[in-house]
Amino acid sequence: MQQSEALKESLMTHPCFNEDAHKKFARMHLPVAPRCNIQCNYCNRKYDCCNESRPGVTSEVLSPDEAIEKITLVKEKIPALKVIAIAGPGDPLANESTFETIRIVKDRFPEMSLCISTNGLRLPDYVDELYSSGVRFVTVTMNGIDPEITKDIYDSVMWNGTCYKGKEAAEILLRNQIEGIELCVKKGMIVKVNVVLIPGINSEHIPDVVKKVKGLGVYIVNILPLIPVEGTKFSNIEAPTPEERKKLLDTCSSDIKMMRHCRQCRADAIGLLDDDRSNEFVRTRPCGSGCGPSVENNPITISDDRAKRVAIASESGIAVDGGFGNTKRFVIYEGHRIVDEIQIDISCNTYGQSHSDHIREIISKLKDCDTVVVKEIGSAPLNILRSEGKRVIISDKDIEKILSELF
Repeated sequence: MQQSEALKESLMTHPCFNEDAHKKFARMHLPVAPRCNIQCNYCNRKYDCCNESRPGVTSEVLSPDEAIEKITLVKEKIPALKVIAIAGPGDPLANESTFETIRIVKDRFPEMSLCISTNGLRLPDYVDELYSSGVRFVTVTMNGIDPEITKDIYDSVMWNGTCYKGKEAAEILLRNQIEGIELCVKKGMIVKVNVVLIPGINSEHIPDVVKKVKGLGVYIVNILPLIPVEGTKFSNIEAPTPEERKKLLDTCSSDIKMMRHCRQCRADAIGLLDDDRSNEFVRTRPCGSGCGPSVENNPITISDDRAKRVAIASESGIAVDGGFGNTKRFVIYEGHRIVDEIQIDISCNTYGQSHSDHIREIISKLKDCDTVVVKEIGSAPLNILRSEGKRVIISDKDIEKILSELF
């Protein structure tokens, strides 16, 4: 479909779709979508780490109303703001809050371009709704077109209430990505495809991906280098060199326009691509180390109402080594004595649930504890625990040291 004049004008000010715009115009990512329906082998959606800049990371998860408040504040501080995007920290199309947010943005900020970044699994179901809500820019992360290759990139895919793995999961995802892109292009939306360059997995396959998406009507392709992330299956794969990426960009540029100015932005990025100002607008103050909210991160002081039952996130049993939402177990102490152990299910069976459901399940299991000790915690569970009168301690100390300070 031919682009309208209004869409062409929007394209001129979108920093991710137009390289000439990225030094002049700002974008704002709204982290309203924590839930995800696939598990990539390179992704660890870690919350509350202000020192990391990569997709899937955010310092907070916002409600739609909080997101609208934040847009108002950012507009006052950054007049160059032109694009409002939702890119996680999970998949936008797996979260109802995404659609509530974009409907309000369209009504309150009609001058803003709306953008969505998705894995594409649910894209065919929502193209019409996205379009009617004002979304004209869509990015789909598509790491291959051969299920024999992509089955090694995705650990699991949650589709229609069933968890799929292996080649079957890859086939479901690919089928929906292709259909979704075709529908977006037919609607007149501008589509970008992101491809994560994973050495030894899909590096030789990427030119085939580019040729395929060109035929689907994609406008631009972004080849992103793998960021090896601790706690993922690909943590030991060495990242591609800038020279390897450039070679692929040059090779593929004969087929389609390539994005060469990507900064692999966080899910809460704000500002110019070269000047992320998200830390200025975080609602919870970062801790001294720059990771997570500041919650009793200083030396622990104990009042007369001393802790009685303490839950410590620890898989080693030696130190505090687990985050609230991703630890596999909490060890329960009364004084220096272990009285219980609570196992937390973080397997594939939880991927279809919302992040808040998972968090509330953990909180329910800790209902008899008055103190919770974790290595990191997001603002959502932190606020719930506080509202229930629990003390939250963020630490990575040895358990014995923590217990000595508490008792």
